[in-house]
Amino acid sequence: MTATKLHKRDLILASASPRRQELLAQVGITPDQIIPADIDETPLAHELPRPLAERLAVEKAAAVRRTHGQSYILASDTIVALGKRILGKAATPAEAHTYLSLLSGRRHRVYTGIALITPDGKQVSRVVATTVIFKRLSAADLESYLSHDEWQGKAGAYAIQGFAARFIKGINGSYSNVVGLPLFETTNMLQGNGYVI
Repeated sequence: MTATKLHKRDLILASASPRRQELLAQVGITPDQIIPADIDETPLAHELPRPLAERLAVEKAAAVRRTHGQSYILASDTIVALGKRILGKAATPAEAHTYLSLLSGRRHRVYTGIALITPDGKQVSRVVATTVIFKRLSAADLESYLSHDEWQGKAGAYAIQGFAARFIKGINGSYSNVVGLPLFETTNMLQGNGYVI
């Protein structure tokens, strides 16, 4: 059996998320370039959360690959879902209030699609799912959380690593997945495809 040939090539992160950069730094990975992919993230008709997360990650990686074909390209997309319902990034405080009210006292899932394209054009992808359990939120909880503006730009209108941590009764699965990038699976994907960490 031939061992996987290891390369020290540039790594491009196809995301502008500072959270993903911080997570990668936590495990000793510093992308050589940050190139956010500009794609349409609108779900297709009847598209379910899990396949949506994977499709968007793959499309982001492919979009960056078109102009940067000699590097490793890592992309991801995180979806918060209540059953089949996708809770995107709230556009207004009222929408954030609606999302958080839906999550109150319930379990929901966070799906992160991760996609990697290697310098030789090999593409791999997968989806990681984590179950998150919210406590029942009072009117005061909602008012306090929404006053911090932390909901802005967050799928499901919350950040588990921020003020919303006090609402989380438990999780089943990867914590870093809920933040935005499942580190165990990501590092395994990189190393399994020849990237030297």
